Amino acid sequence: MVDQRKATALIVDDEAPMRDYLRTVLANAWPELIIIGEAANGIAAIEEADQLKPDLIFLDIRMPGKNGLEAALELTRQSQVVFVTAYNEYAVDAFDRGAVDYLLKPVDPERLQKTVLRLQERLAEKRAQTATTNNVKVSDDEMNHAAQSQQMKQLLQQIMAQQLQQVAPPRQYLRWIQASVGNALRMISTNEIVFFRSDDKYTLVQTDQAEYLIRKTLKELEDELDPDEFWRIHRSTLVRVTAIAEVTRDFKGKQMLGLKGRSEKLEISRNHAYLFQQM
Repeated sequence: MVDQRKATALIVDDEAPMRDYLRTVLANAWPELIIIGEAANGIAAIEEADQLKPDLIFLDIRMPGKNGLEAALELTRQSQVVFVTAYNEYAVDAFDRGAVDYLLKPVDPERLQKTVLRLQERLAEKRAQTATTNNVKVSDDEMNHAAQSQQMKQLLQQIMAQQLQQVAPPRQYLRWIQASVGNALRMISTNEIVFFRSDDKYTLVQTDQAEYLIRKTLKELEDELDPDEFWRIHRSTLVRVTAIAEVTRDFKGKQMLGLKGRSEKLEISRNHAYLFQQM
């Protein structure tokens, strides 16, 4: 039976809303887990881990200062590390060898549950080994953990070396939109968004279920979003390509864009008509 005694964890991510999000999903998947601290970068994570001695660390990779890969070289010496990343170019399949685990953002509940069970089993095994070798100067558990740490060190160094050899790192695009709803902060995946429409002060974010207002300009969004996923069809409109159902012309000859499952039409300006040259 898996040891259900209270485990402790540290959450490391440079975005406060994502740290709050991880607290929420972890509370649902593992109510007994105690989150004893947070950190916003690798340097702070190492300091917090040295002081708090968490059993587990949920660690982002892309962070300022010292990134998650660099921090993990030190953090894996004393804690079980789970990478939580929005990017899969870091050879995340290699992390599934058993020394650590990984989760891709947005976190899938079923995948998280598998991670929780794996971590619970490892903690139970570690406690059992510690109990039986408590009076031994160097326990088998300590030797196994040292071997694990060395394996992780080699793996992480190999991945970082591969990154340094890249001529230019791949462009990372915006995957989450933050919108205030009353006193709450809503995290909206860009996969949910149908289109953006701006006016002088705000930008409307339209999903299939609701609409939100944000202060980020359409120009900022266009620069940060994947151009293969979102097209600028008007000076005030960005639309998700996969949401497009059809392009028609009205009685004045203007091109109008129809959306899947929605009744409204979006105007396509002359400057952006080249996107639909087949019409």
